[in-house]
Amino acid sequence: LVSLQRGNWKSLLRARVMDFITSTAILPLLLGCVGLFSLFKLLQWLRMRAYIRNAVVVITGATSGLGRECARVFHAAGARLVLCGRNAEALEELSRELAASRTPEVQTHKPYTVAFDLADPGAIAGAASEILQCFGHVDVLINNAGISYRGAIVDTSPDVDKRVMETNYFGPVALTKALLPAMIRRRQGHVVAISSIQGKISLPFRSAYAASKHATQAFFDCLRAEVEQHDIEVTVISPGYIHTNLSLNAVTADGSKYGVMDETTAQGRSPVQVAQDILAALGKKKKDVVLADLMPSLAVYLRTLAPGLFFRLMASRARKERKSKHS
Repeated sequence: LVSLQRGNWKSLLRARVMDFITSTAILPLLLGCVGLFSLFKLLQWLRMRAYIRNAVVVITGATSGLGRECARVFHAAGARLVLCGRNAEALEELSRELAASRTPEVQTHKPYTVAFDLADPGAIAGAASEILQCFGHVDVLINNAGISYRGAIVDTSPDVDKRVMETNYFGPVALTKALLPAMIRRRQGHVVAISSIQGKISLPFRSAYAASKHATQAFFDCLRAEVEQHDIEVTVISPGYIHTNLSLNAVTADGSKYGVMDETTAQGRSPVQVAQDILAALGKKKKDVVLADLMPSLAVYLRTLAPGLFFRLMASRARKERKSKHS
């Protein structure tokens, strides 16, 4: 009897709610809100596409991982690409692949390629000049190229620290500085730095990588403030783990290749999704974007709000990693 009464009560409540919704202005109001939200999202999507369509977009580290997916996503959006990397043959292969692809809704363009080593300071000026010759100017520079690192600080050669910093920090900074004057003259441009969640928090046995990304965050934050007067946008993207070969190609304490696919990397986000999120962030002209799961995102706030707890958690993580390596 009690169960029957509960069932009748629930049915009556549902009926009353539905009557309220359908017999008043609530339903039209809800439909109107849904319509306005859908229109807002459509306008955002159209603005994003218009922002990138026909824009000259330079992508470093374009032949693999996130850079390769960015090349595909931005090409499909109608950007005029300049693909950069160390391997000229791989760049040409990617250029041919993109040129052969077609997007019915958008006019696409055959990409240019510029091969150079971002870690070679002497190559930057010539590469920047060659990049500018491709289309005459640069609208968007995506500093994506990078190298990861795994090792204990006490075992790591200073040469390894320098190598990581040259690729992840000094190279992108030098290329940005080389292309910046042309953007300032046009009073138009967008500089993008692909940083990492480790540019905001530091994990044990990642010292060189985290240091380079912290430096990247600081430099481009300063750049954003300084070029605002020239109408130039600066966006820092901080992804969490992405399912790429970054850990496989990471350098170790002695400079050799790590050669291991970390479990966290293997379970990371799809580079295609991250590339699409980057495209959307640029279209919205966002300043600082974290593309990470809940726990890494919470760790950023924990580092600020409860640093003592954060440091204890990192020490515990270091002990576990050290134990697993020796077991």
